[in-house]
Amino acid sequence: MPVKLRIILKPDDTRKLILRDGIPNTMEQLMDEVRKVCGLNGEFRLQYQDKDFGDALVNLTSTDELEDLSTIKVIPISDECSQRSDVIVLEDAQSPLSLSWHSDDTEILSSPSSSVSTRSEMWPREFPIPKFSYDTELQLEKGNAEYRANKTRFEHSTKTKSDILEKVAEEIFKFKAYPTDADYSEVAEALIKKHPCLSEPGSYNGCYGWKQRLKTKMGNYRTQLKGTGCSELLVNSLKSKTPEDALPAKNVKRPRRGEANHIPDLPTGETQEKLENERLSLLTDVKKRDNRAVIKDKMAKTFSLRRREIVEKELGVEELRERWPALFTVDEINAEFLRITTVPLQTRFLASLDKHYSKLIELIRRKGGVIREKTQEILKVLDLSLEANIKRECLLKCLILYLGEDPNQMIKEYLIVQRDEAETELASSTLAVFVMREDFDSLQPPQDIGIVVEGVQVLNKLPSVAHACAMLFGLIYVLNLRYPGELKHTYDALQKLFMDIEPKKMTRRVLTLSVKL
Repeated sequence: MPVKLRIILKPDDTRKLILRDGIPNTMEQLMDEVRKVCGLNGEFRLQYQDKDFGDALVNLTSTDELEDLSTIKVIPISDECSQRSDVIVLEDAQSPLSLSWHSDDTEILSSPSSSVSTRSEMWPREFPIPKFSYDTELQLEKGNAEYRANKTRFEHSTKTKSDILEKVAEEIFKFKAYPTDADYSEVAEALIKKHPCLSEPGSYNGCYGWKQRLKTKMGNYRTQLKGTGCSELLVNSLKSKTPEDALPAKNVKRPRRGEANHIPDLPTGETQEKLENERLSLLTDVKKRDNRAVIKDKMAKTFSLRRREIVEKELGVEELRERWPALFTVDEINAEFLRITTVPLQTRFLASLDKHYSKLIELIRRKGGVIREKTQEILKVLDLSLEANIKRECLLKCLILYLGEDPNQMIKEYLIVQRDEAETELASSTLAVFVMREDFDSLQPPQDIGIVVEGVQVLNKLPSVAHACAMLFGLIYVLNLRYPGELKHTYDALQKLFMDIEPKKMTRRVLTLSVKL
């Protein structure tokens, strides 16, 4: 069967490749076809959109990864050092939405904001068991061979056990300081899977004892790191707490929703005083025109100082706006979210809406009862419009209703003539997107779209409601806020289904939706 591929050569040069005989069996044959059709000379490599990573581009090493209507990008090897990794986001071929964009989100943790403790990725889907010391690896190799031959378990010494626990604890800390019970189970199972000779008799899964040992070891390892001055751990020491909170289990500050860099250490070679001077200079820099590069660099450098103020001191939004005015822009919210989670915000949020559009709308249309009644008007607007932003807005509202919550709690709509009434109501809102319209015609573009946090308007003139919802979700992480109780299922779905952050444990409603999707 003939196959069509989309070839991206440059941001403004995209071509269609038709393979009459289907996808080639080897990479060499595919690259020859790309050379022939696109008229390319020299060496290059190919990347493709990997659905496991939200359609981000990943190096293509086998043609088995491709299917009809896949997108691939050509990366010249001669320019590889200067090549920026552009994330091209495309929706499912069946989706009525059609758009693509580029992002510099891969520039996470550049040198100004980096320290040894800065994490560059989130908890992996499959935990990587590290290599142990030479003698331990030698013993495990022999033990695994013997176990596979006659199921004989390895009798490990105290030294060997200590080496295993030490190395695995170090690997765990690369991703999380405070793993959950499910994380420990996952690590213990990965350990037994790689080294079956370590499985334990009498345990329901052969690794319960290792799970408990790892919990103890991680506690000891955290104590050890606390003594070296690790910021993420020092914040929970009794000395760092106020006298009324000076109890081990009181006011513990831990990542709530999969934050990879919750409270990072100061960048190498920097001090608190130097970073404070950078913050003060930022107050002047934000007033200058065409100063984006300088602001971006200084915001990256002062990331650790800012997180200490937000997480430890719990400053309010009004005070943070005075101290960090540059933070309350679309570019910096995207950049800060990426530093905190290692996940791109706007690109993944919008791409996931597009990816799940067809299936989610199908589920919503099949719903009866109260949900059908409430979504009728929204679906009418959806059917009348071909504009991508309106479709995303309708999808978000339908999602909130599908999960049994009220979209007016997140998206508040007003007429221009109601501005005074709107300002009064928004002043008492904790978290909301506001939309100002000339009339109640949802097919017409709004006059203004913005965000209110703790009664303070932090953003306005946003391009669409979907963009505003993405920024609102990002601000929850950036400002270390809790999810509003009245929208807990919606935010749980946005985090775990759409953004794919800590997707293991979902509320029952979200889990049901996940299975259907």
